[in-house]
Amino acid sequence: MNSNRVTYSQQIKAEAKRLGFLSCGIAQAGFLEAEAPRLERWLKNGFQGEMQYMENHFDKRLDPTLLVDGAKSVISLLLNYYPETIQNSDTYQISKYAYGEDYHFVIKQKLSELLQYIQTEIGEINGRAFVDSAPVLDKAWAAKSGLGWVGKNSNLITQKTGSFYFIAELIIDLPLDYDTPTTDHCGTCTACIDACPTQAIVAPYVVDGSKCISYYTIELQNQLPVEMKGTWNDWIFGCDICQDVCPWNRFSKPNTEPALQPHPDLLQFSKKDWEEITEDTFRKVFKNSAVKRTKFKGLQRNINFLK
Repeated sequence: MNSNRVTYSQQIKAEAKRLGFLSCGIAQAGFLEAEAPRLERWLKNGFQGEMQYMENHFDKRLDPTLLVDGAKSVISLLLNYYPETIQNSDTYQISKYAYGEDYHFVIKQKLSELLQYIQTEIGEINGRAFVDSAPVLDKAWAAKSGLGWVGKNSNLITQKTGSFYFIAELIIDLPLDYDTPTTDHCGTCTACIDACPTQAIVAPYVVDGSKCISYYTIELQNQLPVEMKGTWNDWIFGCDICQDVCPWNRFSKPNTEPALQPHPDLLQFSKKDWEEITEDTFRKVFKNSAVKRTKFKGLQRNINFLK
């Protein structure tokens, strides 16, 4: 059976590569013991802010066998989103992950093909695909399967390609050959902590989600806090500061995924274009984009907050 596990794992990783994933790692499904007290502490401190969904399904977040009956393996996958060309630095900024089409759709399609491949080539396998839309601690699973380490900015980091990638999972009821975690290579570096303009990284490896620019610009439905005025550094959707300053991101390479390429108009936008953006232009430029999450009114609110 063990030789089968190795063969199956190799097949799955080869297919993941063919589908365009940056890398694929596999961990044994089970309770995330080390994460339980961390998550509990994080929630007790109120670091989730208004993201009440983070408080739901506590047990499921820590145990994938509660999400998929008889789960044996968690397959973690990374998809590179680093763009070839980035926005000019003198305009309002959106996170690089939102330049192209909404990643949920792009990755779901690939995961669906990967699961289909497993079911066709290996046999009757039961499983589910997860892209940031269910209670799965994706960074913890990616780290457990050796794809990188969780850095001081709480992002998954790899030595070869930094941290500009999406993380997704397939949880299946097939035992496989499991990878081992890698070591932490943050060392004494505090670049991300020093650079965060809202001081959201309250301690190494601990991020107060309710202070993050991404939280303010995307998640927060209520009025923006006045005391945050002047601290956003021109970010109007998400924020990449803690990743931009990370030394490991010197090794980021542009993605080759057609669906993730930016709308040509986006890279031309000046501050004036953003300030005068109409709902029609918003619909055209961000037709299938993650930016739609904040809606036209939300984007306007964020721009007005910075003016």
